[in-house]
Amino acid sequence: MTHRRRLVAGDVLRPGSRAPYRAVAAATGEPHRFRYDLTDPSVAERFQVGQVLVCIAHLTDLHVTDVQSPARFEFINREFADSRFRELLPMHRPQEALNEHAIAAMVRALNAISASPVAGAPVDLAIMSGDAVDNAQWNELATAAALLDGGHVCADSGGERYEGVQSPGWPDDFFWKPDGAVNGADLVREAYGFPHLPGVLERALRPFDSPGLRMPWLACHGNHDEVSQGVGIVTPALAAAMVGFHKPFRLPDGLDRDDAIETFVRRPEAFMAGPDLPVTPDPHRRPLTRDEFVDVTAGDREDRNMYYVHDTPAVRLVFLDTVCAAGGADGCIDEDQVRWLERRLQEVTDKPVVITSHHTLDTLGNRRRASGPRYIDADELLEVVHGVGNVVLWLNGHIHANVIRPRLDPRENGGGFWEVTTCSLVDWPCQARVVELFEAGDDLLAIACTMVDHDGPPDPGGAIEPAELASLHRELAGNVPIAGFDSGREGSPLDRNVILPIRRVC
Repeated sequence: MTHRRRLVAGDVLRPGSRAPYRAVAAATGEPHRFRYDLTDPSVAERFQVGQVLVCIAHLTDLHVTDVQSPARFEFINREFADSRFRELLPMHRPQEALNEHAIAAMVRALNAISASPVAGAPVDLAIMSGDAVDNAQWNELATAAALLDGGHVCADSGGERYEGVQSPGWPDDFFWKPDGAVNGADLVREAYGFPHLPGVLERALRPFDSPGLRMPWLACHGNHDEVSQGVGIVTPALAAAMVGFHKPFRLPDGLDRDDAIETFVRRPEAFMAGPDLPVTPDPHRRPLTRDEFVDVTAGDREDRNMYYVHDTPAVRLVFLDTVCAAGGADGCIDEDQVRWLERRLQEVTDKPVVITSHHTLDTLGNRRRASGPRYIDADELLEVVHGVGNVVLWLNGHIHANVIRPRLDPRENGGGFWEVTTCSLVDWPCQARVVELFEAGDDLLAIACTMVDHDGPPDPGGAIEPAELASLHRELAGNVPIAGFDSGREGSPLDRNVILPIRRVC
């Protein structure tokens, strides 16, 4: 845990014409800082660590990825400078073939926590707040389940050899090719200093065993769990392409760039009309269904809805479904679910409540409509959440960054809650978070947050063993242009290891 040691950008390993490639280095641990946004600083005089109400491991945005799926659109990354494609990016990450090893390394790290850092409590449960998978495919969900439940993990798909954009002969030099490029030109290595690692894709995709989380885990529904690449509706044509044998490698001629996002939302298969290469089909790449998502993530709970309640002896956990079924990356919530939420809060007026969703409150602005009840905007949703006064914490992800926001009750009654957003495992800084909720004095609760690095060593060495492959994943993620070390996704110190006092209203 990062109160003992942090991982940061280290020395330059190789120069690049556009940016250097840097190592990951160990640095001094980061102490916990108090934030008094929702209380007066005078509460420090009576602050104490009392009874622990719940201790949660929060992980989010795993993005288990079938890196060889014919229905992925990596070539759209070439349009990174065109704002008309912004909602579609990224479609590919150089580290994504190693995602499963990073997730398994985080599972091991969470399992190794015997006592939480502030209150010394065991971890009661894990919460995975959405985007378990990247492309709404069944084989991705099966892999995610094997990682979190424990079992044999096989991320490979299709034929006997890797068939995708990182293979040496793929007709596009925009992607890192660890085995080198057949034409001798490797623009990503030249521009960004990425390493030459022959055989690493083969090693990354070999089956391995995950120990599984030793604590129970619960999940939210994320946009990548529902729609193609987190944006496009899975139409019958796209579903057929997922299990097909044609993989496009360029935008189709004549695509209307001004309407690119809405075309992808409504008809993502239109982006498959350009030139393509044959790949080995695989029936396990079929789209997953909502029922299958519930089957995998519901555990032993009887309620099979996408939004539900889980009660611990001291705390109520409420899980929301903020995915817009009409497509698009950002979320929405309808009136029926908000009224359900209001009833669930009113049932436990004497109990603190923790809400979990995939989307943050600031990313609930999706107005693409399917049939059904009207959407509720964030301001009206906040009125409901503040109404009873027992919500103390809202956990979420989606934006792949560490951010902590106070949500003050505007009724000037001294109430409010903390919104804690945790970064993704797929992108730098590739972390999870331990969240402790405990009594902290008369009429006072506190939430202690501590970032967790997975157990891969800082230096990946030869990237041979599973822990080294996890380490390479993190190093690559740190060196990704725009999204890496200098992206700010790790947040400020006040978004990481903090203690958040809050007045107990209920």
